[in-house]
Amino acid sequence: MNSWTPTKYKTTNWSAYNEALRRRGSLTVWFDPDMVWKPPATGQRGRPPVFSDAAIQTCLTMKVLFGMPLRQTTGFVQSLLQLVGLDWPVPDFSTLCRRQRKLNVSIPYRGGAGPLNLLVDSTGIKAEGEGEWNARKHGGAKRRIWRKVHIGIDEETLEVRAVEITGSSIGDAPMLPELLDQIPREQEIGSVTADGAYDTRKCHEAIAARNAAAIIPPRKNAKPWKPTSPGAVARNEALRASKYLGRAIWRHWSGYHRRSRVEAKMNCIKLLGQSLLARDFERQVAELQVRIAVLNGYTALGIPVTVTVG
Repeated sequence: MNSWTPTKYKTTNWSAYNEALRRRGSLTVWFDPDMVWKPPATGQRGRPPVFSDAAIQTCLTMKVLFGMPLRQTTGFVQSLLQLVGLDWPVPDFSTLCRRQRKLNVSIPYRGGAGPLNLLVDSTGIKAEGEGEWNARKHGGAKRRIWRKVHIGIDEETLEVRAVEITGSSIGDAPMLPELLDQIPREQEIGSVTADGAYDTRKCHEAIAARNAAAIIPPRKNAKPWKPTSPGAVARNEALRASKYLGRAIWRHWSGYHRRSRVEAKMNCIKLLGQSLLARDFERQVAELQVRIAVLNGYTALGIPVTVTVG
């Protein structure tokens, strides 16, 4: 029997992709002279905010990109504003800390053509405790806290379209309906691809409610469900196909291998830091959402276009 030969790919847009990689290092990407830095008067009673959410998010973006504490972030942003010739005030560290807790982070995305094919997965990021080296060499503190990041990305544009942050005790499957609720109702969803942890009734029902196809491998000991709902019927069909074709052929036939793209996106999230700097849950949520916004900004600059060869 011949051994399996891996598929070879060729990038067809090297010049555009190289330019996109170069622009990722430009600080001007994050500063727009037309940005609303000072919010307009609301007409309500009380002291109005001095800085808009866009201003706070820009400062936190610099903090995430360069891994700086809040005090260094204020000095860094102030020097950048002076270099670009913008006479804007800079929030101090206490203002950034206070506003980060309830910040409404704006996560930009472009959107693709046609139905949305959503790829779903989750990963953990350390929020408190010793690093891996200290834990192995010196034992480290037993108290180690992790935050779980659940994301759904667009298969075409590779941009994050939905994100949820939970504690480490929350499973993957309960968060899939929450991710789907973040997609506008007018947005057509073609398929939802996830691993076997999402092979539950609630997940299949949530996917069927959006008229989407569920590309979820049934578990090895899976049994047919009673066909009392569209989600159960679709899941039974996938179970019969996987048993008839075999799990390996079914994964190739259904396109399940596309889920590797969301795993690569998880690695990109951790490249911005293996742990979180914030210490309370609300600020940690904002910090992770800012990371997602940064990654979507990078992706919008350009991604490689590959084709199979050979």
